[in-house]
Amino acid sequence: MGYRLGVDVGGTFTDLLLIDETSGQTFRDKVPSTPNDPSQAVINGARGLCERQAITSSEIDLFLHGTTVATNAVLEKKIARVGLVVTEGHRHIMQIARSLVPGGLAAWIIWPKPEPMAPLECTIEAPERMDAKGETVRELDKNVMRARLEKLKSEENIEALTICLMNSYVSGAHEQAVAEICAEVFPDIPVSMSSDILPEMQEYERALTTVANSAVRPTVARYIGNLERELVDWGTTAKLNLLRSDGGLMSAEKSSNAPVNLLMSGPAGGVAGAVWVAKNAGIGNVLTLDMGGTSTDVALIENGSARLQRETSVGDLNVRASSIDVKTVGAGGGSIAFVPELTKALRVGPESAGAVPGPVAYDKGGELPTVTDANVVLGYLPESLLGGSFKLDREGAQKAVQTIADALGIGLMEAAAGIVDIVNENMFGALRLVSVQQGYDPRDFALMGFGGAGPLHANAMGKLMNSWPVIIPPSPGVLCAYGDATTRQRVETQRSFNEQVQNTNDADLSVYLDSLGAQVKAELEAEGVEPEAIELLYDVDMRYAGQAFEIPLSVTPDSLSIANIISRFDTEHERLFTFNLDETPHEIVNVRAVALGKASDVAPPQLAKGDGDPGQAKLRDHQLFMDGKIQNAVIYERAKLDAGDIVPGPAIVTEMDSTTLVHSGCEALVDDNGNLMINRAASNPEGAN
Repeated sequence: MGYRLGVDVGGTFTDLLLIDETSGQTFRDKVPSTPNDPSQAVINGARGLCERQAITSSEIDLFLHGTTVATNAVLEKKIARVGLVVTEGHRHIMQIARSLVPGGLAAWIIWPKPEPMAPLECTIEAPERMDAKGETVRELDKNVMRARLEKLKSEENIEALTICLMNSYVSGAHEQAVAEICAEVFPDIPVSMSSDILPEMQEYERALTTVANSAVRPTVARYIGNLERELVDWGTTAKLNLLRSDGGLMSAEKSSNAPVNLLMSGPAGGVAGAVWVAKNAGIGNVLTLDMGGTSTDVALIENGSARLQRETSVGDLNVRASSIDVKTVGAGGGSIAFVPELTKALRVGPESAGAVPGPVAYDKGGELPTVTDANVVLGYLPESLLGGSFKLDREGAQKAVQTIADALGIGLMEAAAGIVDIVNENMFGALRLVSVQQGYDPRDFALMGFGGAGPLHANAMGKLMNSWPVIIPPSPGVLCAYGDATTRQRVETQRSFNEQVQNTNDADLSVYLDSLGAQVKAELEAEGVEPEAIELLYDVDMRYAGQAFEIPLSVTPDSLSIANIISRFDTEHERLFTFNLDETPHEIVNVRAVALGKASDVAPPQLAKGDGDPGQAKLRDHQLFMDGKIQNAVIYERAKLDAGDIVPGPAIVTEMDSTTLVHSGCEALVDDNGNLMINRAASNPEGAN
């Protein structure tokens, strides 16, 4: 057994975590991200970490990576020019789209409709037709198809090609025939077929998802290709796997061919790590708060599993691909505070100082006040970070925040506290989206803070949500990399079923699911996973007949029962919408099979037992501004805390990759695995300060 290396690329920092698969020992590092070429930070960080630990590249068995390359390509509109082949008579499918305008009442007045990823001038028609049963109504005219593709090639400079034909979710025979001609006419560009990417009914969603796959495919393929070459040059034979949006791993080859499954790869890493930490801590229900330098991602974990959704949203794009239900808000350590001239009301974000130039306190040329600067002014961030290798400019931060104080006519500390309060309220709104708005009571959940800035704000969020305990895992700043390194390989496939429950039975559904299960199991076996290590899971999308949306439900082979699925659907529908349609028949729309590889056997750290007194970890006394006044506090070094130690607030706990703030009236208990469990102090049960 060797090492596995987890790497997560964020907007400000790239996190790295090296795990000894035999002992479970971990080594971590954070390096500034390189936005122009993210692979540079990945490789340089990996080289540096291994060199410092005297670990050779040949000792690394697995290279596990969460990336935002596909996400950034969509957000920044740096996508390929996509050609689209549709069934004759359906050329305007991307322009017609759906009659849904996001926003509130009259939002259509001000809503700028996004441009389709496949322009109309790059869309051509295939002379063919297949019916809803997969039977050919009109044979593909290959000569006409070739001529139209040749014309497209001569008139448009496309970089990727999508094929989405009518009813191809039932049979992909016609799409395959078109793809063979495309490969001859366009030998140098990637071709994506909807029957491969999303073999489900609803033609527009199928087309949009496959077009999105094509749009980011060249960018992702180049990135993965560069990364693989860099790994070879480094001398490692480690197998490269990338994190999917749903929290599983997929091979580099599949990532290059189906990058639409990577759109939420970055945020998924943190949630995957949180699932692992919560499982080892014996806590099933957790709200996650992943706060970095640019944004904050929040999610909900119920009974040890992250809540999944059937759609992935990035900016204006909403595609049909499984992902962890993550909500993102533009609130990070680098979020810029400002006072608009018109309203004179303090605002924070969503614009961020990012990695370059970063907050003023980083002393890298930043001039605008940020959340990080406010935390420095308040005394929540000591003057040094990353184990002392990163010094903060406190005076610069004070000057920057003073501009906010002057604009508002208040004191420096009040201005800094206002910045922190507003960014906390922004995150509070996001947490409500994944809890209260989904029918969950946040008081039934713990809250886990991680990311570079999450532990600084987690205690405050726990108080706002009334979610206890607030959990700060070890190495919270690199938990996303921990998630990358400890999750499992995942393969998924789906098909449309389209039957009302009275027209089918358990046996028919079992046969259908078994065929899908055999397919995904074979795919994992082809990637070298032992058959006995593969776990099969199934999902069923159900709705009331006539509805335009479905609710996904997980099922297991040994308890498959349509009656049970109906009961669970009714319960979930009432939780989400507060009512059921008792007289309306149920309909099974889509089914999916998921194959999971062997679970990671990485063990959590075990701390030595202490006597409850954290005195041995005390660095120095300190003062900070909290609850409207200057208060005495203590700064502790986390690495010296023992299991059972209790840290009373107000206090600051420092470590290499993050800083934890314990509020007054609260206390942090160190558990056996090194997690900080923050609760209201016994003397302050109702939260009075």
